[in-house]
Amino acid sequence: MTSRGIRRKKSSLSEVKVAVVGAPSVGKSALTVRFLTKRYIGEYDHQQESKYKHEALLDGEPILFEILDTCPKTLDELPGSEVAQWADGLFLVYSITDRGSFNYIRRAKQNLHPEVPITLVGNKADMVHLRQVSQEEGEILAKDFECSFAEIAAAEQVNQVGEVFFDLCREVLTHRRRAKHSLLDRMLGSKTAYRVYSRGKSDSALPKD
Repeated sequence: MTSRGIRRKKSSLSEVKVAVVGAPSVGKSALTVRFLTKRYIGEYDHQQESKYKHEALLDGEPILFEILDTCPKTLDELPGSEVAQWADGLFLVYSITDRGSFNYIRRAKQNLHPEVPITLVGNKADMVHLRQVSQEEGEILAKDFECSFAEIAAAEQVNQVGEVFFDLCREVLTHRRRAKHSLLDRMLGSKTAYRVYSRGKSDSALPKD
């Protein structure tokens, strides 16, 4: 009886797939692991993309996150459109200390053609003495992308990293609800049109005085 209850609860979880995209060494993995474990690990040496699953409470509701940590080897290696097709939401991450990683994000966005919610993230905000990309530039790019923007420091800000993930998740859920309503409206709209047409037809068949 108990196991059935647990299975039912699991199946009712909202699932949100998030892809973390950015140039090499901008802190994508540090950001992801900080969210998953609340720990910070500065150096990663993985050679391929990684997927993680993580359950968390968002506004009192359980959410199952599936996170894809992409792993380009060079600035020329851009993510393919399949990443955007898989994801419900995208983190586009650059380092405020690396102008090349900021330019990479522009090219990655063009390559992805995403139709899902995006958050632009400027990481390493604790290293302002090495800053190459101003906060204003990040804000301007976010306006171009029509997306939300945050500067964070994965090395220092546990709560803010969590909030950035949760905010994107909220956008994904809102986007999903709107898409469902739009689909329902289209379906109901076609039925309404059919009913109106049918009624008009039956009215015309009535005997005239």
